[in-house]
Amino acid sequence: MSMDELINNLLRRRAQIYQSGSAEKINKMHSEGRYTARERIGMLCDEGTFQEMSLFARHRSVDFGMTDKEIPAEGVITGSGLINGRPVFMGSQDFSAMAGTVGESGARKVCEAMDNSLKSGVPFIFINDSGGARIQEGVDALSGYGNIFYRNVLMSGVVPQISIIAGPCAGGAAYSPALTDFIIQVQGQGQMYITGPKIIKEVTGENVTAEDLGGYESQAVHSGVVHFVADNERHAADITRKLLSFLPSNNYEEAPIIREDRQTDLLPDEYLNSVIPDNPRQPYDMKQIITRIVDNGDFLEVRALFAQNIIVGFGRINGRSVGIIANQPMYKAGVLDINSSAKASGFIRFCNAFNIPLVTFVDVPGFLPGVEQEHSGIIKHGAKMLFAYAASTVPKITIIVRKAYGGAYLAMCSREMGADRVVAWPSAEIAVMGAEGAVNLLYAKEIKNAADPKAEHDKRLKEYKDQFSTPYLAASRGYIHHIIVPADTRSHITEALELLATKRELRPMKKHGLIPL
Repeated sequence: MSMDELINNLLRRRAQIYQSGSAEKINKMHSEGRYTARERIGMLCDEGTFQEMSLFARHRSVDFGMTDKEIPAEGVITGSGLINGRPVFMGSQDFSAMAGTVGESGARKVCEAMDNSLKSGVPFIFINDSGGARIQEGVDALSGYGNIFYRNVLMSGVVPQISIIAGPCAGGAAYSPALTDFIIQVQGQGQMYITGPKIIKEVTGENVTAEDLGGYESQAVHSGVVHFVADNERHAADITRKLLSFLPSNNYEEAPIIREDRQTDLLPDEYLNSVIPDNPRQPYDMKQIITRIVDNGDFLEVRALFAQNIIVGFGRINGRSVGIIANQPMYKAGVLDINSSAKASGFIRFCNAFNIPLVTFVDVPGFLPGVEQEHSGIIKHGAKMLFAYAASTVPKITIIVRKAYGGAYLAMCSREMGADRVVAWPSAEIAVMGAEGAVNLLYAKEIKNAADPKAEHDKRLKEYKDQFSTPYLAASRGYIHHIIVPADTRSHITEALELLATKRELRPMKKHGLIPL
């Protein structure tokens, strides 16, 4: 054959694979608001930058029911591209090609992309839309998924891993995302479950829809498995691009500094002087403080629908990426419980792995008491926060804005847990417990035996508040570094971040610490 004929043959073969599923399948996907695997990649990557790998991969034809079966690109598109000018490796499962199921050859493609991501030190993004392991290939498919899981773990803490759930994802297609750093689920379209509704019906007799089983309410609200919920696939791509903008490409780098947000003149924000209510029992929205502190009010909240008594997310302060952890008095008074402790701990450990400083805003009345919490392991889960903060070596800055009681005060990154800077607002209350509970515990006998119990109670309460429910005792003991005017908070954090930018902290040599699990 001549070169022209060879080239034409190549182009014809490419076109056949690019077509992927039938026009009928693709039209059906589009009518449902869904896109093809290549269209999804096009939404993510800068235009014209995607380079595909292993386009002509093909399964072995000896497996059950697979003889002469053509599966375009083996049901998964893999390759590299640029996102906001930064390189990434990625994969996108093709539901129009045998339901995006993963077989031996397709898994090998994914593993190659993951290996390249690890070697190159760039993020890995995987768009999941799959029925799981390909049953027809039996143990070969299971082996393929095992190889993917293994690489998810090898890459953990080395390069950021992001999963997008764009369709029904069962079995391995759910486990692999669970091993990554962030999961973005498309509302009403993506589902995650280990076993689907049909199998559950057969095994347990329970009737449940795919959405009720693995939709966003199940995975983002109740379980906290999902970190972000997208309105549609384009929104999922936007979230991915924004998330990456806060992150370094690997654990040896720092997150990009946005130079245009660097400021030499940081004026006081008088609004912060009035955000805390005079009544200590009255709630307020902690996000009002966060959005006044970060550059341009730009805050990307993580797991916003789960454990809302604590807020975690990314922002920038003077152009530098920071991870923010804050109690939310609007929800359960900002108390720490099992879910909020697990949510915060996972976020803290991610930030530490990728050199992102931690800024913590404290207004915590304690750990949530109760039989259910104790029986479900609040001791173990609460200890995760103590472990996560103490194990972190990135710069850690803590601002106590109101309540800081008991063990929860320590768990929110006190100086004793390794915070580099701890400052308090004048409204801070740093104590073992709230004044009311302390007085009733310490002076129960005196109050009961007094001629006027109410007067005695009020007297003891005032004495306790004056002595303990202020930041001044903690400051006198050196447990906090400074008491600041709220309006100066942003400038104080900015200065601390600049001073701590070169922080280095050596720890004892070991394989890894044993976080309570």
